[in-house]
Amino acid sequence: MITALAAYLALFLAAFLAATIVPAQSEAVLVGLILAQDQPVMLLLLVATAGNVLGSVVNWLLGRFIEHFRDRPWFPVPPAKLARAEAWYRRFGIWSLLLSWVPIIGDPLTVIAGVLRTPFLTFLLLVTVAKAGRYLALAAITLGLT
Repeated sequence: MITALAAYLALFLAAFLAATIVPAQSEAVLVGLILAQDQPVMLLLLVATAGNVLGSVVNWLLGRFIEHFRDRPWFPVPPAKLARAEAWYRRFGIWSLLLSWVPIIGDPLTVIAGVLRTPFLTFLLLVTVAKAGRYLALAAITLGLT
């Protein structure tokens, strides 16, 4: 029981951190746990999705509230870069959140969605579909190889 709990916790944390600016690989953890065949795949998918979506929610919240500090010298993103990201998001709209699973661009997309005040429920739905879809595809590929 403790081993299963540790596996779920490790997967959740890896997925959560992977959705933030912290470099982490939740895919490797998920594939390893699927290949170990010790836990139900659907439960692994739910845990990974929940962790990854929650990490994206943290990004949305950061974007929503850190934007008030954009004129401060310590603000982590230069104004020109932030303006470019905002323009890109405005151009492609909320549907770009379906790319929130993509490495490198996904995390900034979720922050910009917060900065531009994308409605939370819309954000949550699109990000959940994207993240769950990625993990489902990864599980299908992994199970197809075994």
